Amino acid sequence: CPTPADLHSVNGTRVCALLYEDNSPYYDQCCAGDVLVVEPGSDVPYMPHGWSGTISSLVVGTRCELNVWSRKGKKGYTRRFSS
Repeated sequence: CPTPADLHSVNGTRVCALLYEDNSPYYDQCCAGDVLVVEPGSDVPYMPHGWSGTISSLVVGTRCELNVWSRKGKKGYTRRFSS
C-alpha cells in the first residue's frame, strides 16, 4: 500500500484517499484490484455503481479525513478514517 504522504494522482495533484477492491491477509498483497480515488473536498452521499460493499482496504492521505456511513444517503452509523 502507498504511504499516506505518497497519495498523488498521475498528474501530481493531491489525493485524499484511495479505496481498494481487493485485500489479502499478506500485507505486501493488500491494496490491489480496482481503485476508487477520493479527491480533496469530495462530498459523495452515494457510492458509485458497483462499489457498494466491495471496498476491502483504504489509505487516507495526510491532512485528510474520510467519513463513511453504513447506509446510503449519509444515513446509519458513521466512521471516520485518517492517516
